Amino acid sequence: MTGRIHKFGDDINTDYIISGKYKFKTLDMQELAKHVMEDIDPGFASRVQPGDFIAAGKNFGCGSSREQAPRALLACGIRGILAKSFARIFFRNAINCGLFVVECDTDRFETGDEVTVDLGEGRVINHTRGFELSVAPLPQVMIDILKEGGLVNYFKKYGSFERV
Repeated sequence: MTGRIHKFGDDINTDYIISGKYKFKTLDMQELAKHVMEDIDPGFASRVQPGDFIAAGKNFGCGSSREQAPRALLACGIRGILAKSFARIFFRNAINCGLFVVECDTDRFETGDEVTVDLGEGRVINHTRGFELSVAPLPQVMIDILKEGGLVNYFKKYGSFERV
């Protein structure tokens, strides 16, 4: 997967991702996508191209455990998040929704960098700055869930985690 980076700092909570003033009014993800990150970066949603990534600091996705945050990011066009660490519930909600998450050192990433992420190999290549990071690969079951577009699609296809 190849896309551009949008850089954010530490402690990006779910209310920054999608403000409560919107997530309690509608469940329409296309409507919510128009407002992703607007409290900390007005116009963010209009700059995102399908397949882009967010690179962030520590504790990305802290706050509520609602699934609107990862779903709104996906609807906005964000394919995945690279961060130093994630709130654990956000991490699982993201995988379950089909939004991939990778823990890595994001200090050398900048907005606009073009990167390739290989989940199976555990690599992130920054083409703009000319470096590669090795990251712990996700467990195969999580990669399989992501390939199917999330947990619901995975279960619709396979019926369980027991694959023959």
